[in-house]
Amino acid sequence: MTYFTSDQHFGHFNIIRLSHRPFASLDEMNEVMIAKWNAKVMADDTIYILGDLFFRSAAVEPILKRLNGRKHFVLGNHDHSWTGRVRLGDYFESVQTIKEIDIDGKPATLCHYPMLSYPQARRGYMIYGHIHNNTGDDYWPLIMRRSRMLNAGVDVNGFEPVTFDELVANNAAFLRLHADAAQRNPLTMFCAEA
Repeated sequence: MTYFTSDQHFGHFNIIRLSHRPFASLDEMNEVMIAKWNAKVMADDTIYILGDLFFRSAAVEPILKRLNGRKHFVLGNHDHSWTGRVRLGDYFESVQTIKEIDIDGKPATLCHYPMLSYPQARRGYMIYGHIHNNTGDDYWPLIMRRSRMLNAGVDVNGFEPVTFDELVANNAAFLRLHADAAQRNPLTMFCAEA
């Protein structure tokens, strides 16, 4: 099985408040996300992590050792804070800033950052993280009009890794829930379906 995830921010207490996460403490957030990860991802499953796995965490290797799966890591903006302290090859099958894969015969570009222009954009997918559950910035109307742009962040995906089908369903549900945010944004009138 193949899974996608992003933006756990293990070790980052303030992310609970910033992203309105339903956890009372940092330990609770870390433990719930580790348990959800390992309940779905088995040792031989492939998992693509699209950045910001940790931030301000002192317990990087103890957590990495607990996470199941054959891990492919796409670097995010906060990953510089920990990647120099561990041997990445001990935990990840690949580490890149952008990765291209095939999903059911269609190309997919994996990057921490959402890109409006990416390889194979007319027929492929853009799977990203970085924005968490933010719908207030001016990029939101542009992203929500693109049905093949999929947010792998845990804040949109139940704080767990998801299959591609779950990723599509979760993003559709998130878009329906937050469509009004795009309607209030003046950029909406200039956006068109990709």
